[in-house]
Formats: sequence, C-alpha cells, structure tokens
Amino acid sequence: MTRGGGRRIGLLGGSFNPAHTAHRRISLFAIEALGLDEVWWLVSPGNPLKAAASDMASLADRLASAERMARRAPIVPTAIEASLGTRYTVDTLRKIVRRYPRDRFIWIMGADNLAQFALWKDWRTIAATLPIAVIARPGYDAAARSGVAMGWLGRFGRSASGAKRWTRWSLPALVLMHTVPDPTSATARRAADPDWHRRINPRALRDRVTRRLVPPEVHCLLLPPPPAT
Repeated sequence: MTRGGGRRIGLLGGSFNPAHTAHRRISLFAIEALGLDEVWWLVSPGNPLKAAASDMASLADRLASAERMARRAPIVPTAIEASLGTRYTVDTLRKIVRRYPRDRFIWIMGADNLAQFALWKDWRTIAATLPIAVIARPGYDAAARSGVAMGWLGRFGRSASGAKRWTRWSLPALVLMHTVPDPTSATARRAADPDWHRRINPRALRDRVTRRLVPPEVHCLLLPPPPAT
C-alpha cells in the first residue's frame, strides 16, 4: 500500500491468446521486485498493431484462460479496456488513473514491446503518465536497447536496485529488470493446441475489476461505460 492507503498495482497488457506461464512468471517477479500489491492483466479486445487474426479467441475465452493461469496469485485479469471503450494504451491508462485516483500504477512490458514502443500511439505521453518497468526477454534485448524509444527513454533510466521506490519517481521513469527467462509464447501454445479455447467453456464471467459480466459468445467486446455516479 502507498502512504495514502491506495494500492500499488502493476499493469500488464496483452491479448492473452492464451495466457501462459511466462505471463505468470513475469508478473510474480514484478510483484516482488517492485513491491506491488497486485498485477492487473489487461486482456485487450484487440491490438491496433496486429491485423485481425483468425486464431484470435473470444474475449471471454481469453479472460477465462487468464483467470485459470492467475489462480492462487495476486494477479487480477480484467477486460477493463472493453468496458472503458478504449483501443490504445495511452487512452486506457489515462482513464484508469482517473478512475482509481488513490491507487498508484506502473506499466509493465517485455523487452519485445520496448523494441517497438515508438510505434505506439502517443508513446511519450504513456511514459509521462506512468513509470515503466521493462522485463528482459531472450532475443529482444538488443533490439530494445537500440530502438528509437530507448534512445529517448534512456535518459530517464532508474536503477533496478531502487525499483521498490517507484512511487517516488518523477516522470518519465524507466527501469530495466532481469529474471529467469521463460521461453513460453502464446504463438507456440496455439501451434501446439489450436483448439485450446474450445475447452474453456467460460460461461458468463464477472470481471473482477469492473464487476461487469463478460458474455461467453463475445469476440471483440465494447461494453457501454458504467453510469455516472
């Protein structure tokens, strides 16, 4: 918890198609290294940088997959982007920060995402909105360090030894962290088991963050925003 009583929350975005052990390992590592209360997995309705894929399971199936992988851990899968009606990370983060003003958030991503971060919409604004923790990923670290985004973000680097003090950092702030790599990938999982989602049978899941039901038949869901209170 922060001094004001709010939670310290890491945000990890992705399609989770399906969720796998690398997602869990990275999240548990981040919880320990950053002193987090929990990590939210932002199960995306769709990635603007990826073409619509025929092997993309429904949002409900992917959320159910994430819930199974997150069992017995301080990890909270959520389809909050569908509820917020946002498509881009920059818009999602702005709305989350406004909706949960007492909590403190840090953006978590792998080195593969840092390598292409300069392609994200308003990526400098993202860096000015939340601190960023980058987890090393085999095969991507060199590209991440030599990429356009790192050329700008590198001047805002922080030491991993002080990562638990991230709530005190001025923004932008970037910390690079290393843990035992997990080679698991969603692409490999789908190749080995293309029908994984047919065995999920999620029924109607209730999103643990938004408290909304996510119908099982929905593929790319945009829920209306909740009524003003």
